[in-house]
Amino acid sequence: MEQLAKTHTIFVDAFLQNNRLDHVSQVMGYHPSYLDHFLKTQGFILRGDGPLPYDYRHYIAIMAAGRHQCSYLITLQKQEFILQGGDPAWLKGLTYIPQKLRNLYDINKILAHQPWLLNKSHIEKLTKGKDSWSLAEVVHAIVILAHFHSLCSFVFSCGVNQELDQAGGHRYQTSEEVHRAVAMNANNTNSKTEPKDIPIVNDTRQDWKQLSLASPPSPTEPEVGITTIMQRMKTLSEQTQECTPVELTKRFENVENQSAELIAVGPEPQETPADIGIFVDDSSFMYHDFAKRGDHEISTFRVQDYSWDDHGYSLVNRLYNDVGNLLDDKFKTAYNLTYYTMGGRTDVDTSRFRRAIWNYIQCLLGIRHDDYDYGEINQLLEKTLKTFIKSACCYPERVTKKDYDRVLREFKHSEKVHVNLMILEARMQAELLYALRTVNRYNMTN
Repeated sequence: MEQLAKTHTIFVDAFLQNNRLDHVSQVMGYHPSYLDHFLKTQGFILRGDGPLPYDYRHYIAIMAAGRHQCSYLITLQKQEFILQGGDPAWLKGLTYIPQKLRNLYDINKILAHQPWLLNKSHIEKLTKGKDSWSLAEVVHAIVILAHFHSLCSFVFSCGVNQELDQAGGHRYQTSEEVHRAVAMNANNTNSKTEPKDIPIVNDTRQDWKQLSLASPPSPTEPEVGITTIMQRMKTLSEQTQECTPVELTKRFENVENQSAELIAVGPEPQETPADIGIFVDDSSFMYHDFAKRGDHEISTFRVQDYSWDDHGYSLVNRLYNDVGNLLDDKFKTAYNLTYYTMGGRTDVDTSRFRRAIWNYIQCLLGIRHDDYDYGEINQLLEKTLKTFIKSACCYPERVTKKDYDRVLREFKHSEKVHVNLMILEARMQAELLYALRTVNRYNMTN
């Protein structure tokens, strides 16, 4: 009941602040402690103190969502852009925006698909000459880009519906109805109500769950059950033999090479819809497996050399108003979140499973945690789950609700949403690691 009350409070606050409770927030509401950090961070980077003008912030969000053809986020951010006094002409497409904003596009597409290609020259191009950016503005923009790239992964991997004012959306209560509902709730504090008291007519999470029940998936191969995963975690925790550094490297490369052979779900999107294409340049630039990158001068990103905790956190805090504290809380909450359950089982230590998912996501982006035994990934993550994770992280626009329904079939919806939150956060942290390391290198030579 305490968690339900916390979710309710966060939902009401979000609705009163934004005059809408978007479907992303409703689905994240399964995990109120995470949702609280998410909304604080998103509110700060879009509306809080920072070097970028408000209209720029929302337009950068549109540019980021365009890389994954996410009409859901584009539509929401177009509305916010206009509310912040943005020039409606900019919404005709990239050819109508100021050159300063246009110059950000290369960093946008590289971070979205192949962040290992980012180098000092991209930062220098922004900070020198006409229409130049301050380094603080660059970092603010990078945080917005990474936030919305990774949020696309969550939107598609959960199969989130459209909003009220988009085709097929749900009707939301008016603000007067919300205030009445809040007042009624305040007068009835002992009420043991379900989340339907939240200020929306339809709790879309219920509709969303019903969709899964109405069309059970037809799996192409049997899943490894929860009992087996739990047994494997127990076996791994009892192992005392340590691997040599050479063996650890070999196991990382093995997982990396295997991931390159996995084919993403769904067909490649055909032509970009016109209303999205106006915000997209070089649509053929996409994710390319790090293991097949060709240019082996680009080495694996080793967290022992540049980590979030020891390097990225302090740099982003220094250049952009302590945003590192908000990001750090959000990363840690997503990574450490646990109710000690797995499916219907209780008192389960899920830390190994969570770490395998997080490190696998970052492995897809060329990042290695040197102290981790990547052999555990093959023990705990089966092929269908790896395929889903790769698709959601690297090709989110191909993922549908059916793909969500096909994986982790023994898991509760809240647990599956948590996996998608880890995809969002591990991906965002990876983008920020590449970007902040590049900013740091630029700083050292200037």
